[in-house]
This record gives sequence, structure tokens and C-alpha cells, in this order.
Amino acid sequence: MKIIRTLAFMGCAVLLTTGCKKFLDINNDPNNPLTVNESLMLSPVEVATASMVMGGAGNSSTEVISYWMQHLSLNQQSPNLESYFMTSVDVNNAWSYTLYTTIFQNLQVMNNQATAAKRYQYVAIGKTLFAYNLAFTTDLWNNIPYSEAFKMPQVTKPKYDSQESIYNVIQQMLDSALYYMDQPASKIAPGEDDFIYQGDMDQWRKLVYTLKARYYLRLTKAPGHTAAQQADNALAALAKGFGGNIDNAAVPYPGTGNTSNPWYAITRAASGGVVLGQSFVDSLKIRKDPRLPIIATKNSNGEYVGRNVNDAPVSDLKMLSTINSFYAGATAKLFLMTYSEALFLKAEATFIKQGAAAAEPVYRDAIAAHMSMLGVEPAAQQAYIASRPALDAANAIQQIITEKYIADFLSPEAYNDWRRTGYPQLKPYTGSTSKGIPRRWPYPAVEELTNPQPDQKATINDRVWWDTNN
Repeated sequence: MKIIRTLAFMGCAVLLTTGCKKFLDINNDPNNPLTVNESLMLSPVEVATASMVMGGAGNSSTEVISYWMQHLSLNQQSPNLESYFMTSVDVNNAWSYTLYTTIFQNLQVMNNQATAAKRYQYVAIGKTLFAYNLAFTTDLWNNIPYSEAFKMPQVTKPKYDSQESIYNVIQQMLDSALYYMDQPASKIAPGEDDFIYQGDMDQWRKLVYTLKARYYLRLTKAPGHTAAQQADNALAALAKGFGGNIDNAAVPYPGTGNTSNPWYAITRAASGGVVLGQSFVDSLKIRKDPRLPIIATKNSNGEYVGRNVNDAPVSDLKMLSTINSFYAGATAKLFLMTYSEALFLKAEATFIKQGAAAAEPVYRDAIAAHMSMLGVEPAAQQAYIASRPALDAANAIQQIITEKYIADFLSPEAYNDWRRTGYPQLKPYTGSTSKGIPRRWPYPAVEELTNPQPDQKATINDRVWWDTNN
């Protein structure tokens, strides 16, 4: 299976990041090519994107966000990443190796090469993935290198572009992806090398529009933007976006050898101690949420028990619940975006424009979409949804985002929504010098050393540009 080969040698398959040298012009070493087909670049980038953004791969990625959002807890003595002890060294790998090298640099090369060869479907996918990862990066670090970031060796110290300008780039890049989707298809086009949609441009088009809606709503409180206009833009995009769970954007994992879902490895590491957070588990128990046994495992006493961020570590991990197989099985998919998120976006935008009564059925459909994705029986879905309070002007955003927090389990979107809206209401770790749950990541040590910039003075308590929620 192609994804097995890709995952197994992903670290060295990204050939263009290391470079090669020919000692004689007549040499042409087939084992060290100077150029790589788009198909060999696309697969590793998709896997890297899924593993980094949604899979918690590495010590400092979405695993950390899931601690801060209390989906997960780290059963280790403080101070640690869960208790907001995060240094610039902790984020080196995420920034330097995964995002800027494995993902951005290779997408830049792939897009340029595919454009020159008129393989426009690769360009369309490449621009979509670039925008997706660019949003993830700026949402964590605020101002980041972009306009000068890929001009080596001419520019060795690229300037930082403002997050406001980056968000303009994201929307422009997604529009460009749509443009290339409408161009004539090449004989050489994505297929099995596209793990997400197997080269289906109709599916990619739906993803692009749904992503546009996500990034429009991100700016409901951003300086110079209004919630009403962002909601209008989001609703227009969603009309062309996902229409069902069949449209979900996901990367599959074969589950053999080194090709397992990253959460499978993280939760089963002997010294990892990664378990579910108490507030998250308790919220599902209080609601009698039928998703609980699908999301969580039972402890050795047959109960669902999460760990409180302020508790001392337990000696027996079997006393705590961890992630169940739907999200952390060896062959579990990683979902880059789902239909349920699209409906939650629509529910929020509808509330902004038309009020609670109009948003109510969309909100309930959003819950049902996530439950259906998890395989919850229809009767259990209906019982749970019927138990939820009706939306009104006072509670609508809290109810929508709190339910979205469950559907966005292990997703960085939970962190983005919390910063943007203040929901769900979480009690932070109390033993930290941090002013509550961090609002961003520190810039990496390697960047501070090689490309010093004034932006790097920011701390984890400083806010990104669009984060203006009190």
C-alpha cells in the first residue's frame, strides 16, 4: 500500500530539503535525484500535515494544545508542557523541521514545478495544503516569515509578515487553488498519491470553500473586521462546501510498523502518561453523552476517569481513561476537517446574522453529524440532542462552541475557538507563573539564534492579532 511506503521513509523522502551535489556533470545518480516527481512530494506532505496538525506527532504540536484545552492530561510531575512550562527549545522541531522544511519548502517546490509543467491539479492541492498549514502556523505564532521565507540563499534572514497580511494571503491562496481546479487536467494528475481525496477535484473544491469559511469566522473579532461581514462571507462559502460526512478530509494510517496513527503511539508509550482530562470526561458524563465510550476507554475499575491538571501523578495509569480506538487506534484516520465542523461554523454564522431560532436546527444537525461520524446509534443521537437546551440570544455562542469543542476533540480548532470566544470555560492550572492558559506559542530557539526579530520578544501570554476576546 502506497501510504505504508510513504510513512516508512517520510523523513528521508523529502529529498528537496537536503540538496544534492554532482561531482561531475556526467554523473546522474538515480538514488539521489535532483528533481522529484510531484507524486513523491505530495504524499509525504499530506502525512506530515496530518501528523503535525491533527496527530500530536512530536513533543510540541497539537498534543500540547490538547493539554491546554484539557481534552488530554499528562500524568507526569509538574512543571511540564501541560502546566504551561514551554520554552523556545520545545518548538524547534515543529517550526524548523516539520512546517518550514518538510511542508512549506516542499509545497513551494511542488507548486512551482507543477505550474511550469501545467499539472494544475497538483498546484490546486498544493495551494490548499499550503494555506491550511499557513493558518495553523500563524494561529500559533502570530507574525511569521512568509514573503521572504523561501528566497534562500538570497535572503537568509526573512522578515516577519503580520498576521493580518497572512490571513489575506490564506484567502488569496485558497482562491488561487479554486482557479487551478478549473484549468484543464494534465495526463499526469494526482491519484493514489493523494491520500485525502485520491485526486478528486470536486472533493478538494468543497474542502477549499469550507476552509474559507473557517478562516472568515476566525476574524469575527479581529481589528478592522465585523462579525456580520465575516458571517456573510462564511455562509456564502459554506453553500459550496461540505454536504455530508462523505466529504470529510482525512488521512488514513495502515497501522503496521511505523505507519500507525500518531495518537496510537503517543497513548501507548510506556513512559508517556497521556490520558484524558478530567473536565472533558466529566462534562460528557454529566451530559450522559453517548460519545463517551467511543472517545474514552474505561479504567481498571470499569469507570471513565480523567486526570485533573492540578493533581499529582498517579502510580497506576490503568486507573485513568485514555483515548479509545476511533481516534487513537493503530489504523484510525486523522481528520483535517469534518462536516460537523462545517455545520458548527454555519450555526455560528447563522446566529450572528439571523438569531438563535434560525441557528437552532443547524446546531442540532452539527451535533448529529459528529455522532454519525463516530457511529452513535440514531436513537441515542436523538435522545442526547433533545436533552440540549434551546438556543437563545444569551446562550447561543456558548452552547455552539461548547458542543463544537467535543466534536473538535484533539483538534487545534478547539484552542482557536477558546481564544476567540472564551468557550468552553476552563479552569487553568494553578501552580504556574503563566497568566492562565497560554494564548500562543513562543518563537523557536533556532529562529531566535539564526533570524533574530523584534517579534520574538512575545511571551506565551501575549495574544495573536485576531485574539481580542476578554
